[in-house]
Amino acid sequence: MRQGSVFYKDWFAGTITESDDGDYVFQYDKNYIKEHPNDFLCFTMPVSEAPFTDKRLFPFFEGLIPEGWLLDIASKNWKINTNDRMGLLLACCQNCIGAVSVVPISKSEDEQ
Repeated sequence: MRQGSVFYKDWFAGTITESDDGDYVFQYDKNYIKEHPNDFLCFTMPVSEAPFTDKRLFPFFEGLIPEGWLLDIASKNWKINTNDRMGLLLACCQNCIGAVSVVPISKSEDEQ
């Protein structure tokens, strides 16, 4: 299982998870829901207590991953297959242009 903390501006918005089966879940943080009920990440994922699930990486998060020559550079430098969308999201999207960033959650953080 791989996870990332999703930030909107400077606020922790929620967590994106790829299960060992390859399913994806995005869950808004309870504090974010309470404090920022109208600050959704995208129209297809409004602020909600219910988790969003899909068999593929959500299109919004796909859009954060670099394309073209920048994808080639990222893939080669970090030795990540271009089809490993979650791996690319976690490696490349900590400092995105725009309001959203994704910071990897290491297994050691998860176990604590």
